[in-house]
Amino acid sequence: MTDDADRPAGRPSDRSGGWLRDPRLGAVALGVSVVALGVSALPFLTGGDFDGRVRAYLLNNPEVLEEMLQARQVQQQAAGNEAINAAITADPSLIAHDPRDPAVGPAPEQATATVIEFFDYRCPGCKSVSPGLLELIQSNPDVRFVFKEWPILDRGDDATSNYAARAALAAHAQGRYLEVHQALMAEPALDVEAVDRVLQEAGLDMAAARVFIQSDEAQSHVAQIYETARRMNLQGTPTFIVNGRATDGIDPRVVAAAIAQARDSARPGPAPGSSAGADTAASAP
Repeated sequence: MTDDADRPAGRPSDRSGGWLRDPRLGAVALGVSVVALGVSALPFLTGGDFDGRVRAYLLNNPEVLEEMLQARQVQQQAAGNEAINAAITADPSLIAHDPRDPAVGPAPEQATATVIEFFDYRCPGCKSVSPGLLELIQSNPDVRFVFKEWPILDRGDDATSNYAARAALAAHAQGRYLEVHQALMAEPALDVEAVDRVLQEAGLDMAAARVFIQSDEAQSHVAQIYETARRMNLQGTPTFIVNGRATDGIDPRVVAAAIAQARDSARPGPAPGSSAGADTAASAP
């Protein structure tokens, strides 16, 4: 996942500065601190070469820090999801249907589940999960997939991510969104020229596309997605929301499991006062 350290300048992160901006460094530092604290009393109990013992232990057991790092990442993911879910619970309009958003699948009221993805076309994680997401779309025709263009990787004068987002919305306006979306995700070195080439190869009316890309409509749409992401406490791309809850990871298998769970939750239960046992008993001679 590309985190909020990759947001454009002028959009400050809620995270602290320094080494805390890198979760891995923070976790390693935390791990070393915990190990040191846990064995700090050993010299009083066993005597002799405390520093050497700690060093030897860590060198001989590097998996300890890796285990602590993994545990820390799980905790951070859980805390982030809790904040997202709380924001959605407090204000369900954050994930309300927006007819401007590109989407694939049945209408909102007919879908058995709704998957919302916030993404950036230059995000490595977004690119890596894109083929698996397409497979989910193809294998779940009863599920609605909504695409939220959230370009967070631009820096300084480089506005390629934002341009790509508005270009994809231009393709949506011409009925070519999914084709262009896949091509932009597959493009290894995205720049403005590559984005234009993708649009041309998809057969877009380039004059109309360029007008749309520069329009207030496109810029306002992207800006509003930024605001929605901020209010939802999103920390990076890609982020998947399935039926109003953030998934525990970005792997398409995790998204698939969330879809299955959403379907199960949506199934009506037995009528009040009835049960399988009661039905069986009623039909017995």
